[in-house]
Amino acid sequence: MTQPEETFINSKNTLVEHLGITFSEQSGQKVVASMPVEARVHQPFGILHGGASVVLAETVASTGAYLNVRERGMVAVGQEINANHLRSVRSGTVTATATPIFQGRSSEVWHIEIKDEAGKLICVSRCTLAIIAPPSGPPTS
Repeated sequence: MTQPEETFINSKNTLVEHLGITFSEQSGQKVVASMPVEARVHQPFGILHGGASVVLAETVASTGAYLNVRERGMVAVGQEINANHLRSVRSGTVTATATPIFQGRSSEVWHIEIKDEAGKLICVSRCTLAIIAPPSGPPTS
């Protein structure tokens, strides 16, 4: 998949880029992104690491929440996330779809489903995001 015409988050030199996450849809009501399942996201038994699924889930949720609040000069950051890993994946691509459950002034809650190439559900997640003013100063390295 290719990036949409306008990518709202600069993911260069971040975990998003490192894991190969690409967006196919981005709005304040739905975000869809995919991630290749290969060695860099495997756990020692050769299957998709649950933590990589959580990174993908938080990425799509925080992107959607940010799109809702950026016009107010705010950003969205993860506050809590849970994930139920339902099925393992060894290779291919997984796709996450995030939709909002609640969109408030100071927090948002998003539902995320991650599916394999066959459309089988491999992970369900819920992410709560805090809506905050952008952190000041340059990023630390």
